[in-house]
Amino acid sequence: MRCSSWTAGSPARARLATPAALVVACGRGAQLGIFIKGYQALEASRSADTIVLDKTGTVTTGVMAVAGVQPAPGTSRQELMRRLGGVEDASGHPVAAAISAAARAELGDLPRAGEFVSLPGLGVCGVVDSQVVIAGRAKLFGDRGITVPQVLAGQCAEWERAGRTVVLAGWDGRARGAVAVADTVKPSAAAAVAGLRGLGLHMVLLTGDSQAVADAVAAEIGADEVIAGALPADKVAVIRDLQAKGRRVAMAGDGVNDGPALAAADLGLALGSGTDVAISAADMILLRDDLGVIPDAIRLARATLATIRRNLAWAFGYNIAAIPLAAAGFLNPLIAGAAMAASSAFVVASSIRLRRFGVPRRPGRGRRPGPGSGQAQAGGEPEMEALSCPG
Repeated sequence: MRCSSWTAGSPARARLATPAALVVACGRGAQLGIFIKGYQALEASRSADTIVLDKTGTVTTGVMAVAGVQPAPGTSRQELMRRLGGVEDASGHPVAAAISAAARAELGDLPRAGEFVSLPGLGVCGVVDSQVVIAGRAKLFGDRGITVPQVLAGQCAEWERAGRTVVLAGWDGRARGAVAVADTVKPSAAAAVAGLRGLGLHMVLLTGDSQAVADAVAAEIGADEVIAGALPADKVAVIRDLQAKGRRVAMAGDGVNDGPALAAADLGLALGSGTDVAISAADMILLRDDLGVIPDAIRLARATLATIRRNLAWAFGYNIAAIPLAAAGFLNPLIAGAAMAASSAFVVASSIRLRRFGVPRRPGRGRRPGPGSGQAQAGGEPEMEALSCPG
């Protein structure tokens, strides 16, 4: 009788340990713009030791503008912008949109490109003014055996050293000019990277841009490693290669091309401003524009997992210690019932502490990191004194 009085609530307490923490964490995460899809994201956040950040649209704003135009000898600026703008106007890429917008502002209406072909990761091709116009990376021109004049190559190298994205244009078998497009690094990027490193994560910047452009952005935000020149199809291979080296990889991205890589990563984080493909493939969705949401999301997931484990340890430990006493007749049913209620109350109270995640303490009660600070111990669980019970 006494044993049954004690054990009647034991499974309920164990069943309460995980969902109570998850419900509170999901509610607090929603307030912070963080949506956790499932328990797998919590476990992956604990084990992740490397995070890959896509450059365009994630580390940078993705809002691009033309920063320089250089026609090749024998080609006028007007001719370059008309034909390049015409072929880029048929593309939906952010770089292409910036070029076509600048050309339209300068020249007015642009010619329509016929026989348009998009070459993922390389550029575009189409017929403008009865000429086959190609536009894109230097690799596209090299693959087609088109030589870039020295004066043009020198200007392109200078732009790339300044962190600009360079688009070459050519027709009639010759490189006819180049345009530099600038993309601004998000103001919160450097602090977010510092926060991620504070969580013990090795930070990798991944981009399809040239090495010079990638190095300039990496130096600005403080990245540990740079992988440049990656075509869309290469992103999954990059994730797989890091995993083959024994790393547990988290990835943050926002574009259509990031979807397969987000799905391949141990932990996928999609920015809410991104595409449906990226959002559906990710384990966590981040709605704040501030990149500090990324370390916040990992800290919240780790804190939730730590709370779940503490709840389970308390529930099972309490039962392991008390069931033999109840079976031996040393516990009065009234005491057993009160202890059972206290055990459940502890599990709920422990979970409710997550409601205070990211809320600064009142003056005189110590200081703890707020969102984006990334002050947890490297590679470990967040310090639980950062989470205080309300009231």
